[in-house]
Amino acid sequence: MGDAMTFSVFAAFWAVSILFVITPGADWAYAISAGLKHRVVLPAVGGLLSGHLLATLIVAAGVGTLIAGHPLALTALTVAGAGYLLWLGANLFARPSTPHAAASQTSDSWARWALKGLCVSGLNPKVFLLFLALLPQFTDAGAPWPVPLQMVALGLVHTASCAVIYLLVGFGSQVVLRARPAAARRVSRVSGLIMIAIALGLLIEQLHA
Repeated sequence: MGDAMTFSVFAAFWAVSILFVITPGADWAYAISAGLKHRVVLPAVGGLLSGHLLATLIVAAGVGTLIAGHPLALTALTVAGAGYLLWLGANLFARPSTPHAAASQTSDSWARWALKGLCVSGLNPKVFLLFLALLPQFTDAGAPWPVPLQMVALGLVHTASCAVIYLLVGFGSQVVLRARPAAARRVSRVSGLIMIAIALGLLIEQLHA
């Protein structure tokens, strides 16, 4: 795999993966909720990115195929992820954030927001299955790089795209809604509803599987 071909593979992968990144979902909802808090966008997005890197490493190590081949393991991951999103969404809906109220909540630790972000993306089976479906298609067994290393490189491309979009979403919601507490509450509740809807969708899929 020459440099030109390598670049074309990365470009093709990025063109596909960016479509998933710019589609609003649980990650967007979490980034928005962080934007309505005070100075927690960076740790929240860092947590989300850690989840994507974790999914990449799991797939690259071959563990992903092993889990996907065991329905019970995949069901457990799905239920755990759905349960966490349901809990997070319900809390966000019941106690919507506003920039003014959140300004005094500097006690919210960065570690807590980072950990919650890691759980939002790391426990999301959609992220895991996306990498499991996409990464192998863009690797070449005859290339100088080992296949697992190619997967990690592709995962880093995806994670870099996530970083840009999620930071824009988080800081954008902070700037736009800073002086609009009523609108901020509505957006916060909508973010909670999105998380709840995604969680229920995952659970319904499992019931019909």
